Amino acid sequence: AGSLMTTKHSQPQSTFAKSLTSTSTNTPYFKVAESTEIPSYVTKCPSNGPCSRLPPDCMTCNTNYSCVYGKPATFDCKVKPHVHCLDQNNHEQENFTINMTCQFCWQLPTTDYVCTNSTNCMTVSCPRQRYNATCTVRDHVHCLGNRVFPKMLYCNWTGGYKWSTALALSITLGGFGADRFYLGQWREGLGKLFSFGGLGIWTLIDVLLIGVGYVGPADGSLYI
Repeated sequence: AGSLMTTKHSQPQSTFAKSLTSTSTNTPYFKVAESTEIPSYVTKCPSNGPCSRLPPDCMTCNTNYSCVYGKPATFDCKVKPHVHCLDQNNHEQENFTINMTCQFCWQLPTTDYVCTNSTNCMTVSCPRQRYNATCTVRDHVHCLGNRVFPKMLYCNWTGGYKWSTALALSITLGGFGADRFYLGQWREGLGKLFSFGGLGIWTLIDVLLIGVGYVGPADGSLYI
């Protein structure tokens, strides 16, 4: 259901559907209602734009899964009902071709899809943690297979802490634990405060650890 290329299927009509499309004069009201109903996918389809830029939900294409992976491939497509698009000469057309690279959606570059982000994993753990993400291909990108797919990604979120601010606090006010307080590490901050930065030794160590990025925010996020 989430694939780019929608293959045409012919399904048997139910008895009720047949009665709606029959030539009987007893069902004119149903005929009018069916013909004027606008499908929900139309809201995703830009009107009078280039056909090649239409989202996959707006077209039906003949999928060729025998194409060579990584090589250019051409697919014959047709716009769905109520969808209007233009060719290079600004003429409306229904049938057109799409040029794309033969690859499945999960093989696309990371810039071609958007994934959910998790704030429940530690970005600074060793080894670096991963989380289960749900990724969705961008509308203008075409690919084979499901357009929504799961993927294991590295934790890569930020809580808004700046590395430059943490380092500046460590150098100037590190003896009072300001750097640790800023990073949300209250116990370490209190320890530095009441020990005067471990008589200066703890302060120097924290400057080095924050400078190389070893000490980060307490929530496990990345610096910005």
